[in-house]
Parts: sequence; structure tokens; C-alpha cells
Amino acid sequence: MIRVSVDEIEQAKRRIASSTLRSPLVRLGVDRRDAPADIYLKLENLQPTGSFKVRGAGNAIALLSEQERAHGVYTCSAGNMAQALAWHANRTSIPCTVIVPDNAPETKLAAIKRYGAEIIQLPWDEVWQVAITHRYPPLEGSTFIHPFSDAAMIAGNGTIGLEILEDMPEVDSVIVPYGGGGLSSGVATAIKARRPQTKVYACEPETAAPLAASFAAGSAEKVKRIPSFVDGIGSENVLPEMWDLVNHLLDGSIVVSLQAIAAAIRMLFERNRVVAEGAGAASIAAALTGRAGTRPVVCIVSGGNIDLAKLVEILHGNVP
Repeated sequence: MIRVSVDEIEQAKRRIASSTLRSPLVRLGVDRRDAPADIYLKLENLQPTGSFKVRGAGNAIALLSEQERAHGVYTCSAGNMAQALAWHANRTSIPCTVIVPDNAPETKLAAIKRYGAEIIQLPWDEVWQVAITHRYPPLEGSTFIHPFSDAAMIAGNGTIGLEILEDMPEVDSVIVPYGGGGLSSGVATAIKARRPQTKVYACEPETAAPLAASFAAGSAEKVKRIPSFVDGIGSENVLPEMWDLVNHLLDGSIVVSLQAIAAAIRMLFERNRVVAEGAGAASIAAALTGRAGTRPVVCIVSGGNIDLAKLVEILHGNVP
């Protein structure tokens, strides 16, 4: 069972301070009359690799032994974790291999190549199987760093929660995109330890919302996943070890449509000049439903790695 303490998150914060950005917290440029609450944006899309994953990956890399560094690291990812691990491995001269879906966005693949990592592309189901089993036999000997079910990753991600409370001590609720639970569990651990009354909600796309189904059933559930342009979140099931963790930390999951996410991407671009990928904009779409309350809401913009062609299509009013 994975357990991370707020002390471990504090340690991670010091450990990654020199390699990650303390991302700004800014107000969404929407009139209060046009939104259910004052909405603020935690801009993790501004991180060196364009997503929050650089925090957890940096903490995990820093904790490796010399022997593990020599043997190299690998991960599986829809793209953002692959970029983050490749970036940290490149700057610390550690061999790195990443396993990504065969339909991974070109934007993310190009970045991984720039950072010098080896890329293995597999069908989505096979990539997800690596996440379930925590291993990929052809790479035995290298250290597998799980993209979310890993204490070091969760602690690094949790530093976002500490920063939110530093900038907005009285925040009423926080909305976190949910892919596997590594971000939401880290943020919720930090916030609940420092301000238990703050609500922490996950958000998921309607095309893949296993966490909402799990909350409804009271156990880790599997759903039918429909691929969409929202590739950074949305899986087919909640891993049992993550359900044991998030079930006690989160206050629910807000499910949003692809149309609402696309509209949030346009809003972020038009009102704040912020480029967000589908996963990053899902939290704003969730906040605009009003289900996170009417008092100040912080939305984590988890990443900005969206293919330009998809962004242009969305800005023209379409849903890719």
C-alpha cells in the first residue's frame, strides 16, 4: 500500500527546487457574473517539459542509487511522464527508455526525441498493461519509474498542493485532472494535512471516467475507454493500490464532456493567453459546472503539450 506523508512532500519540495518552476497562480480572465466562482489557475503547463510530471520525475531521479543510475531508467506514459523522465535523465546523464502509445501526439514524441530517450511504441492496451504490472520484461535490469503509482512521484507532485496553500491559504476547493491518481493523491495529501476543510476534487473526461465509477460503486472499477484528444488523462480502470489511496483523500470526481473541455481550451487561450492540452483544461471545465462550489476554486492546469493542429481545430470551434 502506497502512503506518502506531508513531511516527504516537504522534502521533495527542497529536493526539486533547483530543477522545477514554482508555477504561478493566476485568476481566470472571466467576469464573476459569468462563472459560478472565482476561478484560479495553477499553471503547470509552464514547467520545463510542459507538464507537472517534471516534479515527480525529478524527485524520483534524485532518489536513485548510483547503481540504478548506471543501469538506466524507463517508464510508460501517454507522453508527459515520458518527456519529464527523459528531460531529467538527459540532464543527469542517465540512460532512459520510454514506452508510449502508438498514437502518442507528435508534439510529445518530438520532445522525447530532443531529450535523447529511446522510444518504444506499443498499442494503448499494452502500455496500460505495463502500468498495471509495473514491469516490461525486455527492459529488466533498468529501474522502472511508475508514472503515478510510486511514492516518490506522488511526493513530488504533492509540492503543487503546498504552493497552492502558500499563495491562497483560504482556498475553498481544488480541482485536479485524474489520469492514474499520482497528481491528485499528492496534491490532496499536502492540502488535507495543512487545511483539512479544503475540498479536493478529481476531474475526468466522459470518454474515460473510471474514478467516478469507482466512487459510485465503492470499489476500484473498470470502464470502457473511448480514445479522444484528451490523451493525458482518462484510463480504463483505477488501479487497486491507487483506489486505496485516493478513496480516502478525494471528495469526488467531476466528469466533463469533450465539448466542455474544448471550450475551456479556447477560453484559456482567449482570456489568459494560456495554452493547455485537454487534460490541463479539464479542471477549468469542471469548475465551470459549479460542482466544486461557489467560493474560490483553484484549477490545476496540468499540461500544455497539445498538437498544434488540434489546437487550431479547437480554436476554430471544433472538437478534434
